[in-house]
Amino acid sequence: SISFNQCFLQMFFFHFIAGAMAFLLLGMMVDRYMAICEPLRYLSIMNWSTCTGLVAAVWLGGFIHSITQTGLLLQLPFCGPNVLDSFCCDVPQVIKLACTDTRVAELQMVFNSGVILIRLFVILIISYIVILLKIRTCITEGKRKALSTCGTQITGVSLIFIPCIVTYAQPYNKSPGDKVASVVFTVVTPMLNPMIYTLRNTEMKKAIRRTLGKIFLSAGKQKLEWTADPKSSNLVFP
Repeated sequence: SISFNQCFLQMFFFHFIAGAMAFLLLGMMVDRYMAICEPLRYLSIMNWSTCTGLVAAVWLGGFIHSITQTGLLLQLPFCGPNVLDSFCCDVPQVIKLACTDTRVAELQMVFNSGVILIRLFVILIISYIVILLKIRTCITEGKRKALSTCGTQITGVSLIFIPCIVTYAQPYNKSPGDKVASVVFTVVTPMLNPMIYTLRNTEMKKAIRRTLGKIFLSAGKQKLEWTADPKSSNLVFP
């Protein structure tokens, strides 16, 4: 169980961090665009003050989004039953606990969360398409790294935004898919992100190949031992 105040506090920090993450992906896109499309001016444009401003804007955007969403929910009357059909406190499920007409609150959720997510997702995808078109005719090693970076970030963006859009861009209707989407963007995506971004590292790829090679080699030796004839020193193969 969780208290009323703790539930709203959980929602505030969840949307604060998630909103900051969404805006951070936009800042990463700006950084990649300048590095790939304006390489000679990159250091002069993406200087310390610019990066500091982007980071401050990311956290400010997450805070404004979260405080707005939480403030709108606090205006609703809650008189029970107080049973959430979810494993965490989130806006769609909490709205359904209000003992009043929730259509306006659901529309507020759609505009404050769903519309923002859709706009950011469209901007990010269009921007990465522009970057890919910019480098499609280049085959140098540096451009290959750029393609790898863009592919990694597009994967991360898709894993984060698509489940969130499914959850917040429509008025809440109870369905099994809602819980699946919640698990994806709260549990699965954070677990996959380190793997997605780490696999870009050449040394990490080599280490993974060495580890997998040792595992397969060890498994092969064990298989030979298991198939040995106990009455002779000869090996018996299937």
